[in-house]
Amino acid sequence: MPNSWHTDPVTSPPDEAAFTDAIERHRHELRVHCYRMLGSYTDAEDLVQETFLRAWKGFASFEGRSSLRAWLYRIATNACLDWLDGHPRRVLPHHLAGPSDPSVGLPPRTDVSWLEPFPDHELVAPADAGPDAVVVERETIELAFLAALQFLPPRQRAALILRDVHGWPASDTATALALSVPAVNSALQRARSTLRDHLPERRSDWRATAVPTAVEQQLLNRYLDAVRRADLDAVVELLAEDVRTTMPPWPMWFQGRENVRRALQSSWDPAVPDDYVGEFAVRLVGANRQPAVASYTRQPGESVYRAFAIGVIRVEGEHITEITAFHDLALFPIFGLPSEVDR
Repeated sequence: MPNSWHTDPVTSPPDEAAFTDAIERHRHELRVHCYRMLGSYTDAEDLVQETFLRAWKGFASFEGRSSLRAWLYRIATNACLDWLDGHPRRVLPHHLAGPSDPSVGLPPRTDVSWLEPFPDHELVAPADAGPDAVVVERETIELAFLAALQFLPPRQRAALILRDVHGWPASDTATALALSVPAVNSALQRARSTLRDHLPERRSDWRATAVPTAVEQQLLNRYLDAVRRADLDAVVELLAEDVRTTMPPWPMWFQGRENVRRALQSSWDPAVPDDYVGEFAVRLVGANRQPAVASYTRQPGESVYRAFAIGVIRVEGEHITEITAFHDLALFPIFGLPSEVDR
């Protein structure tokens, strides 16, 4: 049967198998789109499913005046806007308060919606995704960009993503958001201004590619080796003077290499059993087109290393300038990682 339903006006339900096959080709890029809107991988996956459900129920509204892909993006955007209407923005610890005192510990916060990382292997579109599949560049998926997006009201966020990330015309964006073209342009102008206020100062100097240079790869290798050996001095040596480290869901965050040293000292010291996190095993992975390290720990007397955290790293030049370590064990299967390793 010819699959003409995706270009011709529809007055009866499409063939279910053909419909499912057609929309599934867009799953990866729609997940990324929803992630940008929501700041959460798990919520994004739920909203893709909601998008597909709305698409199936609303097939009669698709009359071929736009591409199937654009129609799905419009549905996904509005599904995300509906979801955001009842949920708070996602944050990182440094959005809540100033730098923490390394000598004062705080319990994890379960009342906060934390920003989540996105695994790089999910940013690669399937081979059959088609020519319209979006190439995800570092600038539009990195944690700093996602964190800044969270400061935008939902419709400003949608307008900026559709216009500046996807390159939609103002008229198409206006149709998708049920706004006038002047309203879209005004929202976009305000969104760009807010985004500039919340992005790192040197962001314009960052490279678009996610592939580390030889110098950066050497730095990452040295970092992995130092963590495996629990050599805190060697780790601190690799950090920028003004490095920032966070570890959600713990609300503390630390600014400066000496404060990072003080914060880690007892937890890396087996002579302080109440604080000691154990020996480390580490794996280099990718998140948000940035280097990331999956860490596992083994307590004295144990035979295996258990999942501990996934740390997303920002490297500038010859130093690490930021580490965001997500202590969320539910992320490990999302990244295709086991919960335990031998070493």
